[in-house]
Amino acid sequence: MGQPVAMFEVVSKDHERAQKFYAELFDWAVQPDPSMGGYGLVDTGAGASGIGGGIGPSMGEGDTGVKVYVRVDDLARYLDRAVELGGTRLVEPTVLPGDYGSFAVFADPDGNPVGLWA
Repeated sequence: MGQPVAMFEVVSKDHERAQKFYAELFDWAVQPDPSMGGYGLVDTGAGASGIGGGIGPSMGEGDTGVKVYVRVDDLARYLDRAVELGGTRLVEPTVLPGDYGSFAVFADPDGNPVGLWA
């Protein structure tokens, strides 16, 4: 069985504008969290079978855009495999606050960022 897409993320230099844009366009509920720099968790309203996401501020050069996160059981193993297949490590495994788990990011051979979530 393949690894499922678990969430999406939109990163913007003006995250408040992005949150408002997507909320109004798609009727999504966005809950910004001040303790996470205003990063907002997104409820698309699709129910338990839908994919949720987040819309948040840029934290560094080149991190803006849209990416998907794939659920995996071992971040390091999938990062290693991505590199073996021609990808590049962008963000090493990082623990998220609360009970949100951990994430990492790699770029595919074309430079597209892809997140991993465990």
